[in-house]
Amino acid sequence: MFASVAICGATTMLQVLRFGRIGSGHLLVMGTSAAYISVCIEALAAGGPALLAVLVVVSSLVPIALSWRLSLFQRILTPTVAGTVIMLIPVTVMPVMGDMLSAAPDGRMSTGAVLSAAVTVAVISGLTLKGPAKLRLWAPIIGVAAGSVIGSFFGLFDVARISRADWFNLPEFLWPGFNVDLGSEFWVLLPGFLLVAVVVSLRTISSCVAVQRISWRQSRAVDFRSIQGAMTVDGVGSFLSGLAGTVPGTTYTTSVPLIELTGVAARAVGLFTGAAFVVLVFLPKVFALVLAIPDPIFAAYFIVLLAMLFVVGLRIVIQDGLDKNKSFIVGAAFLVGFSLQFELIYPEFVSQFAGGLFRNGMTAGGLVAILLNLALSATGFRRYRMETALDRSALAEIRSFLGDFASRSGWDAAMAERLDAVGEEALLTLTHQEEQEEQGAQEDQGSRLRKSLRLVATREEGGAVLEFVVTPRGENLQDRLATLPDESNETSIEQEVSLRLLRHLASSVRHQQYHDTDIVTIRVKATVAANPAG
Repeated sequence: MFASVAICGATTMLQVLRFGRIGSGHLLVMGTSAAYISVCIEALAAGGPALLAVLVVVSSLVPIALSWRLSLFQRILTPTVAGTVIMLIPVTVMPVMGDMLSAAPDGRMSTGAVLSAAVTVAVISGLTLKGPAKLRLWAPIIGVAAGSVIGSFFGLFDVARISRADWFNLPEFLWPGFNVDLGSEFWVLLPGFLLVAVVVSLRTISSCVAVQRISWRQSRAVDFRSIQGAMTVDGVGSFLSGLAGTVPGTTYTTSVPLIELTGVAARAVGLFTGAAFVVLVFLPKVFALVLAIPDPIFAAYFIVLLAMLFVVGLRIVIQDGLDKNKSFIVGAAFLVGFSLQFELIYPEFVSQFAGGLFRNGMTAGGLVAILLNLALSATGFRRYRMETALDRSALAEIRSFLGDFASRSGWDAAMAERLDAVGEEALLTLTHQEEQEEQGAQEDQGSRLRKSLRLVATREEGGAVLEFVVTPRGENLQDRLATLPDESNETSIEQEVSLRLLRHLASSVRHQQYHDTDIVTIRVKATVAANPAG
């Protein structure tokens, strides 16, 4: 346990700081992943701690590999999927919280459990909704403290546990070693570990999307480089957990509703939290104080967070835009996840299939959302592609490509001209930034490196989608469009004319930034006259 807490503390600090490609740079707390518990128990039963260690180390490569080429999955892991997963987390956790709400020393429902839980919820909710700004920051702690005081009158607070614990102690560390003999037990258990690693990575992506949505005063585009960094820390944490022979950790979503509750998203809070985890390893008395908090109080506090977390997920889905396809994906995935979590659909079959992994509503609903996304993508309109140099000289080639695309799609001259204008302004915007970055830099042997541009065009219902895939850039085009002033002087208008025209011509612009590539997706709405039949 102590090794797990120390690793969670160290990786929390790493998550917050962000060194290069490692870390999200946001307030995300790491903790032990419950999704791994069942497969870890099987590994311990089959081969002991040594087999568990090697399986955890191997599975730690999954989030690292996914983060390295996350851009390949950008059509699958969309904000719609992320928001649905976030909405399903409260559904998944609520059965456990329900059991904890009624927990008492004798295992029966007690008046003390009800009162302490009610006081906790009332204090946290009251301070959050009506309390002064300074007290609002401490609402969770004050609520838990008030509930603990009530619980102590009914004997719920475990004082004996605190009194038995030492003030300071050096934890004993025993290394389990590695089972390098990869026998049949390893190969039988490996698929389960890899599948859980993929599911946990999906939750990390969703958590990182959510924390970015609420961490800024003004809405910003999701930075996928931050998501890549968060997944890398997940892999590093799992690798360290394997070396220590403990259950792997993952990025927790609890910091998301806490930020929403308190309005505090400073990275310093994450650093303090991570450092506190590490210090707790050497202070058993303080550690026992935290563990002594009665289950009903902890559950009541957590239910408030889950309620806010559900709203955050709903907000992500709405902000991404709800057309009929996305609405169906969200509705179907949520309903399947809810039904499987509460064993409303084929409970006997689901409990045996894939080791019961799909009894988890978040896992089942998330995979349904991904599969529906894939199905819609595979059965959609044909995609047309071209590759050229990221240079203004490629404008004629792009115009010819978009003209052919408009002709094949059956659009009229007005729509063809609109696509032509969007292609031109997008290219000028991308090349203008490229020229700014290269200005003043010395050219290698007097020649510039040829940077490529891939353009993908496809029809959709009511218009077209143009996808520009380029080398990584500095500024986010989506954020620049959102912050363009309504009135500017003559000089700034000349510099921003392409952005302004692009904002006027396109119905939406989305810029996804990855470490290895940038993807700018532009939607162009067709006029009624331009809309082809069928």
